[in-house]
Amino acid sequence: MEKLIVIGGGPAGIMAALTAAGQGYPVELWERNKQLGRKLSITGKGRCNITNDCTDLDELVKNIPGNGAFLYGALSRFTPRDVMDFFEGLSVPLKTERGRRVFPCSDRAWDVVDALSRRLEDSGVRVFYGCRAKHLFLQEGAVRGVYDFSGALHPASAVVLATGGMSYPQTGSSGDGYGLAEEAGHSIRRPRPSLVPLETKESWPAQLSGLSLRNVEMSLWRGESVLRRDFGEMLFTHFGVSGPLVLSISQTVCSPEYAGEELRLSIDLKPALNREQLDARLQRDFAALSRKQYQNSLNQLLPGSLIPVFVALSGIPGEKPVNQLSREERQAILSLLKALPLQIKGPRPLAEAIVTAGGVNVKEVNPKSMASRLVKGLYFAGEVLDVDGYTGGYNLQAAWSTGYVAGISVAWGL
Repeated sequence: MEKLIVIGGGPAGIMAALTAAGQGYPVELWERNKQLGRKLSITGKGRCNITNDCTDLDELVKNIPGNGAFLYGALSRFTPRDVMDFFEGLSVPLKTERGRRVFPCSDRAWDVVDALSRRLEDSGVRVFYGCRAKHLFLQEGAVRGVYDFSGALHPASAVVLATGGMSYPQTGSSGDGYGLAEEAGHSIRRPRPSLVPLETKESWPAQLSGLSLRNVEMSLWRGESVLRRDFGEMLFTHFGVSGPLVLSISQTVCSPEYAGEELRLSIDLKPALNREQLDARLQRDFAALSRKQYQNSLNQLLPGSLIPVFVALSGIPGEKPVNQLSREERQAILSLLKALPLQIKGPRPLAEAIVTAGGVNVKEVNPKSMASRLVKGLYFAGEVLDVDGYTGGYNLQAAWSTGYVAGISVAWGL
């Protein structure tokens, strides 16, 4: 019986199902939850950053440091522009924001999920909710079907594994696909967090929990070497730091290359000003506020809640009059403004990561078709693969592209 079973109703699985069905291939989509797109619905803080409007393929791949080169073919066959055209064709108007991030104009991720659900219904894809795959039925080097958890066998001529990773397990991403892939002989690169908040050794960030800083520059250091430097928005939390800037840097922190290394962060609170310009501003501010105490002289430079922490870190008595600050003390203030230090304790748990790094070894998957190199009729799409990118729509683009390629390959018998 010619039939495709797609396991996983996230973005990659939905795209694979729609693409194959669009070519006239009979498709079943298995989703373990009672609804589709649970994780998709919370992406982009519930706004759904569906892609990044990047027109340069090399730059696109560069922003997917976790095996991005494997995606050259998929990204060129289903580009960000193709994704945007696809959703606008589903009557989901889009807008592009800072960093080329693309969102629905409504700022509602559920509008994206609803549009995909309607298209699945129109395409004739049979969607089975609360349905999980327990085993693959393998015979003579090919996949012949899937066993569900009741033990029933569902024959199929092809299977797409699009089960996601292990982050946000409450959305259904529990790593089921890794076991299924291993049954077929595939090796799994150890799953680890990527795009995840970071815990700090210092406790003072807890005093600032909820404070967001915009337009700051963060540097990641190992010894005297800068590993990464980014600009954007960050957030202090009860355990350390989070926010878009931290999530991007965490991709490097979590890399196996730096496992066990002592890493630290420094935050430039005033990146628009070089050291000389900032020193001149400090001198002007302190001259105008010469009779005030040091702790009451920073309101034009820092958010109010950050000032007590900053004063304590500077080591200068807060009650000291500004006109009594020495040049050395002013230089210490200047240095702290340009490089507020934090020691990294480690990433938060994998369950809290936006993306899972690791997964099915891409060397065992054909990049032109997303087909297994080991088992005929088995395909992979999305986060189950050992592929991960930065924030900004790159991971969803990888999901749409690999889902598209898997679906079209099944339909065309590639």
